Amino acid sequence: MKRCTQSSIFHRFTISSFRFRLLKSLLPLFPRKSLSTLGSVQHERTKDLDHIDARLYLELFKKCADQCKLKEGQIVHSHFLASRFQHYAHIQIAVINMYAKCGDMEMARKVFDKMTERDSVSYSVLISGYSQSYAFEEALRLYVDLGKMGLQPNRCTFMSALKSAAGMQSDAMGSGIHGTCVKCGCEKNVYVGSALVDMYTRCNRMIEAKVVFDELESKNNVSWNALIAAYARKGEEHSAVKLFLEMRRGSFEPTRSTYASLFAACSSTGALEQGRLVHADMIKFGVQLSVFVGDALLDMYSKAGSIEDAKKVFSRLLKKDVVSWSSMLTAYAHHGLGQEAVEIFEEMCALGFKLDGIAFSCVLKACSHGGLLEKGLYYLELMRDYKLEPESKHYTTIVDLLGRAGQLDRAERFIRAMKIKPTANVWRALLGACRTHKDMELGAYAAERIFELDPHDSGAHIMLSNIYASAGRLSDAARVRKTMRTSGLQKEPACSWVEIGDAVHVFQANDDMHPQRKEIRIMWEKLRGGITKIGYVPDTSDVLWFVDEEEKEERLQCHSEKLALAFALLNTSNGTTILIKKNIRVCDDCHAAFRFVSMLIDRGITLRDTKRFHHFRDGACSCRDYW
Repeated sequence: MKRCTQSSIFHRFTISSFRFRLLKSLLPLFPRKSLSTLGSVQHERTKDLDHIDARLYLELFKKCADQCKLKEGQIVHSHFLASRFQHYAHIQIAVINMYAKCGDMEMARKVFDKMTERDSVSYSVLISGYSQSYAFEEALRLYVDLGKMGLQPNRCTFMSALKSAAGMQSDAMGSGIHGTCVKCGCEKNVYVGSALVDMYTRCNRMIEAKVVFDELESKNNVSWNALIAAYARKGEEHSAVKLFLEMRRGSFEPTRSTYASLFAACSSTGALEQGRLVHADMIKFGVQLSVFVGDALLDMYSKAGSIEDAKKVFSRLLKKDVVSWSSMLTAYAHHGLGQEAVEIFEEMCALGFKLDGIAFSCVLKACSHGGLLEKGLYYLELMRDYKLEPESKHYTTIVDLLGRAGQLDRAERFIRAMKIKPTANVWRALLGACRTHKDMELGAYAAERIFELDPHDSGAHIMLSNIYASAGRLSDAARVRKTMRTSGLQKEPACSWVEIGDAVHVFQANDDMHPQRKEIRIMWEKLRGGITKIGYVPDTSDVLWFVDEEEKEERLQCHSEKLALAFALLNTSNGTTILIKKNIRVCDDCHAAFRFVSMLIDRGITLRDTKRFHHFRDGACSCRDYW
C-alpha cells in the first residue's frame, strides 16, 4: 500500500510537471510574477500541488483576458479540460470571462451551458460579456433567466443589464430592472445609479434620470458625465454647461469625454460663448488637446461661427488624424472658404490619407461655395482614382456648382447623364439655381420633379412660389400657396436668435414680445435710414401679399434677422463680431440689408442660416451673393 501511494504521488507529480512545462511556453507573454509562481511549484510539497495548480490556471486565464489573448487562452483552456480541475466552478467562471473579454461569446456560452452548477456570478459574467459585445437582447434574456432561477443579481449584473436596456432604448425593461435594484437596495450605489441615469437618458426620460442622479448618496465622475453627456446629446447646452459648473464646484475632475460632450452640445446649437467658457476651463486645468477633444473643439468653433478659432485649434493639435483634417476641411466648406479648403484637401492627398466619400463631399461643397467650377469637376473625376463611386450627395453638389456658375442648361444635361436616378435633393439644387438666376420655366420643371419624388416638401413649393412672384406672376404664386394649404403643407415659421452672455434671445417676424421691443424698432429705423442713404433699396420681389409697394417694404423691415441684428447692436460691445442664427434660408432683402449695415458699423456680422455661414464686412458677404 505504501509503495502504491508513493507511486501514485510520483505519477501525479510527473503529470503536473509535464503540464507545467506546456503552460510555461505561454508565460513570456506575462509578468515575471507568473514565472516565479511556476518555478516555486517544483519545490512545493506534493500535498500543495492541487492548490497551486488551480491558482495558476486562474492567473493564466486572467492574464489572457486582460490582454485579449484568445489563442493563448484556448491553449490554456485545452490543458484545463484535461486536468482534474475541469469541474471547479470558480475556474470555469474565469474561462467564461476570458472568452467574453476576447470577444468569443459563442465559446463563452458553451462553457456556461456545460456548467453543472451556476450561480449569480457566472450569470453576471456572461451577461456582462453580451452587453460589452452589444448583444443587448441576449444579455437581457439571460438576465430574465437569472431571475427565474431564483438567483439574486449583484451590482455588476445590474450595470450590464441596464447598459443593455439603454442600448435597446427599452424604458420598459429598464424600469423593471430599476424596480429590482430598489428591492435589492442597490439603486443608490454610485455605479448602479450612474447606469440608471445613462439608461433613462438614452430612453429620453430626462426627468427620471435627474431624479435618480439627485438621490445618489455619493456621486463620481461617471454619474456626472452620464447626465452631462445626455444633455449634450439632446442639444441642451445650457443645461449641460450648468451641470458642468455644478460638477466643478463639487471638486470633481472632468474627463476628456466630459469636454468632448460639452463641445458637441455647444456645436449643435452654435453656442459660442458657452463653448469658450468650457474651453477656458480646459486650458485652466491643463488638459491636453488630444485628437478626441481637439476634433470636438474644432467642430464647435466652426459651427458656432468662429472659423479663426477653429484654425487655431487645428494648428495646435498635438496629433492630427483623418478626422481632424476632415473637420477642418468641413469648416472651410461651411464658411465658404473654397481656396483654403482646396489647399487642405490637396495636403491630405499628399500626406497619403485614405480619402472617403465624406472628404470628397466636403471639398466639392467648398468648390461650390467658392465658385471653383473646374476644380469641382476635377475632384468628381478624381473619386474614381480612389475607387469611390459618386453618390447622390456628390451629384447634388455638382449641380449646385454648375447652377452657381449660371450654367443651368449644363446642369440639366448633367442630371440627365447621371449614372443613378436623380433624387429630390438633386432637383432642389437645380430649383435653387433657377430661383437665383430667375429661370422660371426650368424652375417649374425642376419643382414638378421634386413634387413627384417628395410631395410633402413645403420648401420646394415656397421656392416655386417665389420664382413666380419674382417674375410678376402673382396669381401663379398664390396658386402654389393655395395648393400648399389644401395639401396641409406648412411653411416652417422663421425665427432668428442671438446669444448674449448665457442667454439666448429668439425673434420672429413682427415680434412685439421682447422687453426691448421699442428700443429694437428705433435702432432698426435708425439703421434703415443710414443704409437707404448709401444705396439700399428694399427687394419686394418675394413678398406675395396683394398690397401696395409701400406696405410690402414695411413688411420686410420686421423680419426676424433684422430685429436680432438691432438687438445685438444695442447689447454688445463695439468691435465685437455679431453672430446671428436663423432656422431657414435668409431672404434676399435681409441679405442685402446686412451688407449695407456692415458698411455703416465698424464690426463684422456673421449670419448662419440653413445653407451656410455669411460673413459680412465692409459691404461684402463671403458668399458672394449666392447661397
